[in-house]
Amino acid sequence: MSHRLERPRIAHMEDLITHVREPNFAKTSLQTFICNNGDPAPGRRLDRVIEEIQIDEAVRRLRPDFTVLAICAYGLSNGPTDDRSREWLAAAAAQAVPTDHEKVEAWRAAYRAFGAKPQRTRPSVDALVRRMPLPEINLVVDAYNTVSVRHGLPIGGEDLRRYDGAARLIRAAGDEPSEEALGDPEIGEVVWRDDTGVTCRRWNWRQCVRTRITEETVDALFLLERLEPLSSDELAAAGDELSGLLAAITPEVRIESRLIG
Repeated sequence: MSHRLERPRIAHMEDLITHVREPNFAKTSLQTFICNNGDPAPGRRLDRVIEEIQIDEAVRRLRPDFTVLAICAYGLSNGPTDDRSREWLAAAAAQAVPTDHEKVEAWRAAYRAFGAKPQRTRPSVDALVRRMPLPEINLVVDAYNTVSVRHGLPIGGEDLRRYDGAARLIRAAGDEPSEEALGDPEIGEVVWRDDTGVTCRRWNWRQCVRTRITEETVDALFLLERLEPLSSDELAAAGDELSGLLAAITPEVRIESRLIG
């Protein structure tokens, strides 16, 4: 189903919930809405990325409750943090889940399950709620950080034009190519990777530089990760909010979503 959204006039996070009118992500596994004129890089089918995302069975066995809402946004006009995104960040900081919330603890438990020490390498949402005021990065990163701390779930953001092949969540063999700054993954560690190598270590702890969202990013992949007790309805609501913020940044953005779990 396709339709066009008007630019939401968002002054506060409460207004976002009122103005976002996308269909609920929990209702379908794959949807597309909003038109734009952005073209993918020559020779690449960026619209296939969302269809090819894979979760390895070893990860499913580790946490059968894991699901991920993948959102692809095409034709973004990103830029530096502005007064509008500062308002988003400030409102989200005031509403952020506490560090001892059961949603955050669920991720610590998941880290311990594959041998990581979450007090040393923290899940991304755990690290983020400890950084107050929230950091100002760029409009798009500010948007997904806003949603992450409000809902207590990790969100990863990737530059699609720098991604190589399918996004896969796996348990590492230990020999996967990885950037020097990331270090080598340990055997059994949960990592996101593409055909070039590791894109994020320890599930959502640290992202590589190669696929990071910058002010020049035009097409992006967002991975909203869920463990119980976060509900499917709240995951869908988080996706709705993120899509509303992206539409506020770029009214002509085209967005696809897929629920994987």
